[in-house]
Amino acid sequence: MNSYESFSDAQLISHIQHGDQGAFTEIYRRFWDKVFAVAYHRLANQAEAEEVVQEVFLSLWKRRSNLQIRYSLRTYLSAATKYQVINKQSRGYFYAEKGNSLEDIAELGIDSTELWFSERELRQELDKHINELPLKCRLIFKMSREDYKSNAAIAEELNVSEKTVEAHITRALKILKDKLGAGLPLILYLLSK
Repeated sequence: MNSYESFSDAQLISHIQHGDQGAFTEIYRRFWDKVFAVAYHRLANQAEAEEVVQEVFLSLWKRRSNLQIRYSLRTYLSAATKYQVINKQSRGYFYAEKGNSLEDIAELGIDSTELWFSERELRQELDKHINELPLKCRLIFKMSREDYKSNAAIAEELNVSEKTVEAHITRALKILKDKLGAGLPLILYLLSK
């Protein structure tokens, strides 16, 4: 019997690519709390965050044979979690604003794979525009949205006022909203912080 606890992340990935359920269980054990923390931070709802955790790991298992991880497993799972949060938020908006049910969405022919690719393209476009922000604005925005630092922590670290931090984040959001044409799932993602 394999002692999966001693396996590196790369070894676990290799094993799940061959259908090893024990390796998958070890990945889940190692990362479920980190995936949950990212989801809960974005959604502020325990039940929804738990759903996202399940969706992320189910997707990992379904994609196991074609899995290609460029950076680290932690980075991959973090990105997958953010995409699932965007999905959940966009579906929530669709239900709440339009009064639609799951059956309505199926009738409209909305394909979850197509939605995932659209979100991936939006994320690539978002990253491009974030990198084009003015230096200080970009630094503060990334500290807030990618490092999950509070405005107070950013202000202290950069030796500026919290109002300055808020102003840079507001400016970044406005620039991104203007450049992206306010794509709904993306804007919900940006404003969920």
